[in-house]
Amino acid sequence: MHYLKQLAGQTAVYGLGVVIPRLLTYVLLTPFYTRIFSPADYGIITELYAYVVFLIVILTYGLETGYFRYTKEDGSANDVYKTSLVSIIVSSLSFILLIFIFYERIASVLGYESSSKYILWMGIIVGLDALTSIPFARIRIQNKALKYSIIRIIEVLVNLFFNWFFILYCHNNYDNYDWISKVYNPDYRVGYVLLSNLLSTVVKTILLCKEIFYKEGNFQYPILKKLLIYSFPLLIAGLAGTVNEAIDRVLLKYLTQPPLIPMEQLGIYGANFKLAVLMTLFIQMFRYAAEPFFFSKMNDSNARIIYADVMKYFIFAAMGIFLLVVLYLDIFMLFIGADFREAIAIVPIILLANVFMGIFYNLSVWYKLTNLTKFGAYLVFSGAAITIIINIVFIPKWGYMASAWGHFFAYLTMIILSYLFGRKYYIINYDLKRISLYIFTSLIIFILFKNISITNEFILYGLKTLSLFLYFILFVFLERKLKYSKNES
Repeated sequence: MHYLKQLAGQTAVYGLGVVIPRLLTYVLLTPFYTRIFSPADYGIITELYAYVVFLIVILTYGLETGYFRYTKEDGSANDVYKTSLVSIIVSSLSFILLIFIFYERIASVLGYESSSKYILWMGIIVGLDALTSIPFARIRIQNKALKYSIIRIIEVLVNLFFNWFFILYCHNNYDNYDWISKVYNPDYRVGYVLLSNLLSTVVKTILLCKEIFYKEGNFQYPILKKLLIYSFPLLIAGLAGTVNEAIDRVLLKYLTQPPLIPMEQLGIYGANFKLAVLMTLFIQMFRYAAEPFFFSKMNDSNARIIYADVMKYFIFAAMGIFLLVVLYLDIFMLFIGADFREAIAIVPIILLANVFMGIFYNLSVWYKLTNLTKFGAYLVFSGAAITIIINIVFIPKWGYMASAWGHFFAYLTMIILSYLFGRKYYIINYDLKRISLYIFTSLIIFILFKNISITNEFILYGLKTLSLFLYFILFVFLERKLKYSKNES
């Protein structure tokens, strides 16, 4: 099981660069934003970052995965890297140039005529993020997880500092110091969330200069052609995937019906979505470590056994996080302001949807290893269709609750279809019995505590903690039993 320890180790180190920055953002910025800004103002942040999700997928166009796929196979890792790097630099800088030319027109279309600088800053952020994707991929494939983590942590610390400086310090001392009026405009208060992000992104880009200006290797059109052919279906799948992830935050603005205020509903929904951050962080750091890991094991004789074991352990850990959050949800909800807590009921739904998303990442190994990436597009498009239908039909009646269920059913459909297709093209014998046991045990515990009423908080939290502990004991017992049975055979 050394390979699981290897993956767990890489996941943990990547967690420094994924979890710690996002936790700092969650613990410090989300409570800060939801207490400083109104739900309508926070709705602006939620909407603009929804567009960021779409743009990042377009500007990276699946090239990161293509780089992972071919960096060793073609015999010249430097040529593959240089080709990928040049392509991503050209496309990213071209996008930034277009933003400089058209940002005012785009702002007018989106309803931000008086705040067009928001669009300019957002565009530069997206362009630089895309530009650094391949340099970061090179760091990952070289297993330099610590370097990756240090750069990410510096990025978020810079972001935190400028948020504090502009939104709190400059705002509170605007009338006390003349120099503040030269760097701070009160009319841009929400915009300083974007400006702080922009400044931290510039710092991140500077820290990656060694990778960006890497001299070895040559740009080669045949390699680029191969990369683009492989990656294009992933771009299409990525675009459809962003529909699952972010289209609800766009549609809520336009489909919410009176007397509800659209931007307020969007802000409330976005804040409660953040309460699922532990699951999101776990899946993200797992994905960062797992994708190069899966490709590195593709030629092993026991590769399919490895993939099956990874799936089982992933689901156990993900459902453990699900239990941790839902059992102590009344504590987690204190991280957002009181004006945002009315949507707390969506959190368990979003958590389960994210579990399904993680399962889909695990299942996607079959079409990535067999070069059948077009199936990735088919699968994600099916989820996107469900997301759009549920949101359009039910948002006018149920509001953000429809958006939460849209996530749930979209990812559930995708994992069912991916599993069925995988059985045809690349069979992996997942331990469905154990997987089902872990899922249903955690769901039963959740439902039990949701429907019982215990007024004594000491007893209530004691029972919740005991239940969480027993879930982990069940896992240890079953896995040891399985290990002993294998040794005896």
